[in-house]
Amino acid sequence: MSELPKSARLVSEAAARAGLNVTVMEMPASTRTAEDAASACGCTVAQIVKSLVFRGKTSKKPYLFLVSGANRVNEKGVAKHLGEALTRPDADDVRALTGFAIGGIPPLGHATPLQTFIDTDLLGFNVVWAAAGTPKCVFSCDPNALADAIGATPVDVKG
Repeated sequence: MSELPKSARLVSEAAARAGLNVTVMEMPASTRTAEDAASACGCTVAQIVKSLVFRGKTSKKPYLFLVSGANRVNEKGVAKHLGEALTRPDADDVRALTGFAIGGIPPLGHATPLQTFIDTDLLGFNVVWAAAGTPKCVFSCDPNALADAIGATPVDVKG
């Protein structure tokens, strides 16, 4: 296999610095959507980690939500937990904050430190799959180890 793209190597290095022992893989097919990723990885959609960036409506503070591929973020419910409403930044803002394009945003290794929350549904799996910097690169890991390594706060994203 050819060498991984630069952004995927950055994710692999960030994972190693965080103490996560993962192998970043470049898949032959796109993993841009949760459905595509599940098909490529041979897992359920619920085991796919969607890395979603929001900003606080008032504070403009960036937040990262690691969400099960089967779930949608209930923005009003999560806003109660954060103490402010959320807005969705545009693709350019997301890239500036994370260093990665939408469709390949990993759960770690971002250009800007982001307060991170993890969907409690992900924590029920032994293995989850996350993007690794490109729309074709992924890695698998234990979701609890991931949460611990990056200091992610568990949250019910549906509530």
